Amino acid sequence: MSIGRNTNYNLVGAAIPIALALITVPLYLRLIGDDRYGVLSIAWLFLGYFGLFDLGLGRATTYHISALRDAPSAERADVFWSAIMVNIVMGLVGAAILWPSAGYFFAHVFKVDEALRPEIMASVPLLAASVPIATMTGVLTGTLMGRDRFLEVNILSVTSTALFQIFPLAVAWLIGPDIWGLLAAALAARAVAILFMWVRCHQLVLRGERMRFDAGRARELLAYGGWVTLTAIFGPALVIVDRFAIGAILGATAVTVYTVPFQLAQRIAILPNALVSAIFPRLPTAAPEEQARISSTALLALLSVLGPPIMVALFLLHPFLDLWIGPKLGAPAAAVGGIIILGFWINAFAVIPYSRLQGTGRPDLVTKLLLVQIPFYLVALYFGMKQFGLIGCAIVFSIRCAADFILMSVAAAGRLENQRLIAANAALLTLGVVATAVLSYRQPAWWVAALVLTAAMSLLAWRTMPAELHARVTALRRYVPRGAA
Repeated sequence: MSIGRNTNYNLVGAAIPIALALITVPLYLRLIGDDRYGVLSIAWLFLGYFGLFDLGLGRATTYHISALRDAPSAERADVFWSAIMVNIVMGLVGAAILWPSAGYFFAHVFKVDEALRPEIMASVPLLAASVPIATMTGVLTGTLMGRDRFLEVNILSVTSTALFQIFPLAVAWLIGPDIWGLLAAALAARAVAILFMWVRCHQLVLRGERMRFDAGRARELLAYGGWVTLTAIFGPALVIVDRFAIGAILGATAVTVYTVPFQLAQRIAILPNALVSAIFPRLPTAAPEEQARISSTALLALLSVLGPPIMVALFLLHPFLDLWIGPKLGAPAAAVGGIIILGFWINAFAVIPYSRLQGTGRPDLVTKLLLVQIPFYLVALYFGMKQFGLIGCAIVFSIRCAADFILMSVAAAGRLENQRLIAANAALLTLGVVATAVLSYRQPAWWVAALVLTAAMSLLAWRTMPAELHARVTALRRYVPRGAA
């Protein structure tokens, strides 16, 4: 199995939906308006959060099927059927819980134009119906990844994401912006993806094997997945609670202002997630020394690859948002966006110790560390929002991301590795955030700061690059025509 090849598959699979989002978000804002887009943002958060009812079986399925790589096919089939049967039941339970939870939030907590509220409430049952589909996707994807089918996973993921974005947009354009129709279209898009995943899982794991629920396998999956589930409960809560608080205190428009740069900044996670998804199936069978080497190399690779583009993103954010969604939303969104980008940059490195802990059979430590953070984060978020509004939310979010990375690293490796390199990168990026906050992109000083800081970050990235990646980059340069520069 090639980590590099599978990482590339994951990267391409993530890049295409980004391009679609860049096209569709302005169209959504134009067709359905700021308030409806804010409602949809919260609806997707509900759906994403209630995906936790897969009980961590997606990651557990990958872990066990990967560990059974050379075992008889019947054992892998038992893992699949045991996981999927438990998963379906829990998806229905999640739907039953989401229905009243979302109904109460949208009816009594969420601030929105009262004329829009009946439309929202009529859509809550559809939102609940999406939960079993969301949870089932995890097991199906985990099965394919456990069999090293990263190319197929990404083809299906891209197709699903594209349909998820295009179907509701088509409904808004052809029929109207009613939220019920938008959610129905999104549900249909997910159902199409589920169908194709089932076909591939049958061909790769289930063909010729009987359907059987193995209670022993189910207990193994749940023992591992239980901790993953708790992580799935509290981990997303730490990421999405800020927008729920903004919606309750500042209103739907403020959610949109915060969500637009937040969703852009989330794309930073594409590279680290692509990398750790490729690494994870190797960890259950790797020796401790190999696990440490893989993790250390991955951290250095991320430091070197992420730094320069993040610096460029900091400087381009404000002009891009002005052009993309207009100065009315672009200016306030850019004000918080730079800080959010910094938070997601440091969060990118946390996925390495996170996956190492789960891949070595210690998902419990991940959950315990998340639980430690929650009370401090909630208190800081409250005071940050009260004192500084959206800027305060972004600052507290970024500080929490840094704390998460440090705690996970110490738990996985006993210490925080490469502290000086991380601190140097963080210092340069912080200067970038400050420069974009005090300078306008219409001023010459903005361009000077952008060139100087990007050059400094690029030099640091080159010196940080691990030997394996450095050798590949050097080899690629041999194929560049001499006149190309």
